[in-house]
Amino acid sequence: MIHEVDEGLRLLLTQAGLTDSGVDLVFDPPTREWAARRNAPTISVFLYDIREDVERRRTGRLEEYDDTGRIVAYRTPPRWFDLTYLVTAWTNRPQDEHRLLSEVLRCMARTDVLPARLRTGTLAELGLAVPIEVAGGGTQGRSAGDVWSALGGELKAAIDLKVLAPLAGELIDAAPPVTEGLEVRVAPAASDDTPPGPGRRLRYDGAGDPGPQGFAVPRDRPAPTRRHRGPVR
Repeated sequence: MIHEVDEGLRLLLTQAGLTDSGVDLVFDPPTREWAARRNAPTISVFLYDIREDVERRRTGRLEEYDDTGRIVAYRTPPRWFDLTYLVTAWTNRPQDEHRLLSEVLRCMARTDVLPARLRTGTLAELGLAVPIEVAGGGTQGRSAGDVWSALGGELKAAIDLKVLAPLAGELIDAAPPVTEGLEVRVAPAASDDTPPGPGRRLRYDGAGDPGPQGFAVPRDRPAPTRRHRGPVR
């Protein structure tokens, strides 16, 4: 899921035109050694914190249907994680860095949710909204000073970017459909050597012979109501 969020952010910033003038877009940690090797204007989108939103955790399972309306699998509810990125601009002049950061801020401030066209993999399959918060005032997570200290660099202007993304739950295959009715056999007493007689297959009242395919033969039945898959709250 993390790499899918990375790809969504890359597409979002690229389509906003931030890389049109030869600006590199990377997800590398902006360490002092990395900065010394940089040879072009660069925007760094560095993931530095991952925390689960435990208030969104749910139990139970969701049904997966095939085209005929039959349940084919069950999926546990997704779990939600806050991914926090440190966005920095790197050029030879602070004025140019601030201009790049302004463009990033403009792009992110008008995007509350990662657009569906930019979601890939499980993010696209789940069809759930992926909220984006830019320069928020939350208190959770490490401070900017702690991050820069860990990176071994000097503090500079940066944007905190937080993405709330779902991690797909476990997919469990459903049992195959019943193809035959229940068969009952009477077992003899322990002291009786008489072999058991043939079993008697039970049917539902009013049900006729299901034919050679058993109860798995297709039958006319209404399709299940299509369920709206919104965010798990």
